[in-house]
This record gives sequence, structure tokens and C-alpha cells, in this order.
Amino acid sequence: MGQNYLRSLLALGFQAFLIIVCVAIYAVLVQNIATESDIIMAIWSCVGYTVLLCFTLFKTGSLAKAVFNAH
Repeated sequence: MGQNYLRSLLALGFQAFLIIVCVAIYAVLVQNIATESDIIMAIWSCVGYTVLLCFTLFKTGSLAKAVFNAH
């Protein structure tokens, strides 16, 4: 029982690390949108990156639990 708790705790910390990495990548991608000349393309790029960010943020929990086998 204690090992599963420790695995869950490590998975939670790893999930926080993955979230930080995802948000950092998102920030770099969105920062590069400002250089585009076509405003419509810039808006759709931002929407696409935001949807991708939401998808990856929801997947970090299952990925972290799978890495540490904390099901």
C-alpha cells in the first residue's frame, strides 16, 4: 500500500513537470505567431495550438501514471 502511494506521489510530480514543459512549448509557439502577416492564419494557428495544448494537458495524467505504474 505504501509503494502505490509513493508511485502516485512521484507520478503527480512528473505530471507537474510535463505540464510545465507543455506550457513552455506553447509559449514559444504562440510567440512565433506574432511575426505572421496574415491575421486569419495567425488566429487559426493560435486556436490550433490552444486545442493541442488542452489535449496534451489532459493526457499528462495518464502518461505520468503509466510511466510510474501507479494505476
